[in-house]
Amino acid sequence: MKKISLSGAITALVTPFKKDKSLDLEALKRLVRFQIEGGINGLAVCGTTGEGATLNYEEYGQVVRAAVSEANGQIPLIAGAGSNDTQKAVHLAQIVKEAGADGLLIVSPYYNKPTPNGLVAHYKTIGEAVDLPIILYNVPGRTGSNVLPQTVLRLAKEVPQVIGIKEASGNITQVAEVLKDAPKDFVLFSGDDSVTFASMVLGGKGGISVVANEVPKEFSELCRLALNGEWSKAKEINFRLLKLMRTNFIETNPIPVKTALAMMGKIEENFRLPLCPLEEKNRPALEKALKELNLI
Repeated sequence: MKKISLSGAITALVTPFKKDKSLDLEALKRLVRFQIEGGINGLAVCGTTGEGATLNYEEYGQVVRAAVSEANGQIPLIAGAGSNDTQKAVHLAQIVKEAGADGLLIVSPYYNKPTPNGLVAHYKTIGEAVDLPIILYNVPGRTGSNVLPQTVLRLAKEVPQVIGIKEASGNITQVAEVLKDAPKDFVLFSGDDSVTFASMVLGGKGGISVVANEVPKEFSELCRLALNGEWSKAKEINFRLLKLMRTNFIETNPIPVKTALAMMGKIEENFRLPLCPLEEKNRPALEKALKELNLI
């Protein structure tokens, strides 16, 4: 299996669209450069924040190839390839591998609500078909089911490709339970920006982050300081970014963060249905959060 070293700040990158809803690959490349210049430690494309659910197979390959090409080996790149249909997830993972990604971000199957045995079989099937490192993605608020610590630990033991988890349950006790008994080389990333600092205190390795789209330099510094045990300085950055972290979820992600990036002049403000533009009543709060950080 291909080896990959992941730690620190990984941006859950948005996917820019043009007015006609087609991919804006030039804007995507500019975002990749912005992230690398900001000192980010890795990128995750085609995930929730990247509106992966609305990308067809061809577009998956286009986004990954464009990001891989622009990153040019400077930082690792993982790509979302999850589905509630195991065979579709396998196919997406094959596309991602062929496009040059270093690893996979695989959300637990939504809607179906598989049992622990079903989850193990799901990830094992993907791992056997596409021999890339896998980061599990546990986000109960979107999937309708929670991958409990005992299942995470079982996956870490029984599926060699599973090297870590993006934990977005929002339950810090669950984070602690995973980290307490996880294998030494198993990595946990926070999937909630506002608890990244807390999860790193417990031994987490960083965050797969929404806010890093807007502030890659600041978020990567937060993670760097935390990894170095400089907790007081990291906490200061965490509190400074907290309002924007929270405002990014004033509506469904990635609506606010894409709107913010448009306000910052990075992308056009376009979404694919069923996502739609930010409600006008919420724009002042987002503008205020960005202005307080001198981003607009």
